[in-house]
Amino acid sequence: MLKSFVFLVFLAGLIGDGSCSRATPEEYSQQAASPEIFHQASDQLTDFIIHDIFKPPVASRIYVYTNLAAYETLRQQHPDYESMAGKLNGFTEVPQPAKDGEYCFPLASVASYIAVSKELIVSMAEMEDYEQAVYEQYAQMGVPEDVRARSIAYGEQVARHVLAYAGQDNYKETRAMMRYTFTDLPGSYQPTPPNYAPACEPRWNAMRVLTLDSCTQFQPKAPAAYSLDPESDFFKMVRQVYDFSVNMTEEQKAIAYFWDDNAVVTNVMGHVSYMDKKMTPPGHWLAIVQTLAKDKDLDLMKSVQAYTFTSIALYDGFIACWDEKYRSARIRPVTVINEHIDPAWQPFLETPPFPEYVSGHSAISAAAGTVLTHLFGDNVAFTDSTEYAYGHGVRSFKSIKDAYMETSISRVYGGIHFWDGSFEGTDQGEKVGEWVWSKIGPKEKQDLIAKSTAQKKR
Repeated sequence: MLKSFVFLVFLAGLIGDGSCSRATPEEYSQQAASPEIFHQASDQLTDFIIHDIFKPPVASRIYVYTNLAAYETLRQQHPDYESMAGKLNGFTEVPQPAKDGEYCFPLASVASYIAVSKELIVSMAEMEDYEQAVYEQYAQMGVPEDVRARSIAYGEQVARHVLAYAGQDNYKETRAMMRYTFTDLPGSYQPTPPNYAPACEPRWNAMRVLTLDSCTQFQPKAPAAYSLDPESDFFKMVRQVYDFSVNMTEEQKAIAYFWDDNAVVTNVMGHVSYMDKKMTPPGHWLAIVQTLAKDKDLDLMKSVQAYTFTSIALYDGFIACWDEKYRSARIRPVTVINEHIDPAWQPFLETPPFPEYVSGHSAISAAAGTVLTHLFGDNVAFTDSTEYAYGHGVRSFKSIKDAYMETSISRVYGGIHFWDGSFEGTDQGEKVGEWVWSKIGPKEKQDLIAKSTAQKKR
C-alpha cells in the first residue's frame, strides 16, 4: 500500500505548490487528465483486496462496480463513449452533472471509484487516508476549491447510484447460502489438503449477471465421466496430471507458478502453518490492462473504458464458470491421485477450495482476454510483470490470447486441473467474452482503442 502514497508525494513535487490566482480549466486540465492517478488508484484497490483476503469471485464484484462508477462519471466529459445504462441488466442512467457548473471530471471519476471502493472493502479507514492524499494532488494541480468540491460531490452521487445497483445483485442473499453439502458419490468434489477448507461461494450462480441472459447461457459440455479404468478418458487425464508433476521442466514450473494467483497460500512447517497473501486472478488481469494501457499510451478515458469492459467480462465469467463448477461438482486431481495412485503425492500448486470443472482461471482469463483483444487488437505483444512482486518472475507474450492460453495449461502443470477442465473453461470464457463485447462494445461511430492506437503510429 505504501507504493501508491510514495507516488503521490513524488507527483506533488513535480506539480509544485500551485498559484494564488484561480487556475482556468485549460491550465489544470492537462495534468488532471493524466491516467497515472487512476492507475495508482487501481493498484491501491488491488492492495486492499489482497490484504482483506477477498475470494476471487467477490474480488470481481468489487472491481466491476468501482470501474463502472468511474466510467459513468468520466464519460460525462466524453459523450462519444456510450453509457452502460440499458446495456447491463437492470442498470439505469446515472445522475447528470449540472449544466452550468465547472467540473474536473477526472477528479470526479476517481472520487466515484474510491467512494464505491470504501463501501465494498474492509480496509475503509486506510482507503479514506489514501483518498485525502489523492484529492490533495488535484489541489496542487491548481483545480479551484469549489471545482474540487463540486467534482467530488458529483462523483459520490454517481457512486451512490452504482452502489444502489450493486445492492440488488443478490450478494447479500448469497451470504446465507454459503453452506455446501459434500456427497460420497464416486468422482464428486471433496475437501482438499492442506486445509480441507469449506467450499468457496457455492451459490455464486445466484448472483445477477450483467450482460448474460442467464448463468447457464454458455454451459460447457459435460465433463469426461468419472472412471478408474486405465483406458478411460478420465483416468488418462489423471495419469497426465501425475506424469506432468513427476517430470516437470523448469519452464513448466515457471508457467504454473506465474499464473498461480491463489489469494491465500498455506505454508506448512511441521506442526506450524502460516498463510501468504497473493494476487488474485481478476487482479492479475486488471494489472495486465494497466500494462497494455501504458504500453499504448492510452488517455484516461480509454484506460477507464478498458478497465471497465474487462471487469464486466471477469464478473460474468465467474458467474458462468461457478454455475458449472457446482453443477458437475467434479473431484480434484489430488483426491483421485492420493486414493488410487500415490498417497503421498502433492500438486505443484495448492488446490483451491472449489470443484474442478471448469477451471475458473481459464474461464475468466479467456473472457477478459477476448474483450481486451477486441479493444487492443490481435498480436499485441506485451511483458507481464504483475507477479514479480510475489517472486513469480516476468513473462512475455506475443498476444493477449497467448497469455490466456498459457493460463489454461498452467492449471494442468500445477496439478490442480484436468485437461478438459482447463480448456473447456477456456472455451466457455471466450464465448462469454464475445457475448460481453456484443453487448457493450462501442458502435462504429466510436474509434476502438486498437484503431486509434494504429492511427497514432502513422
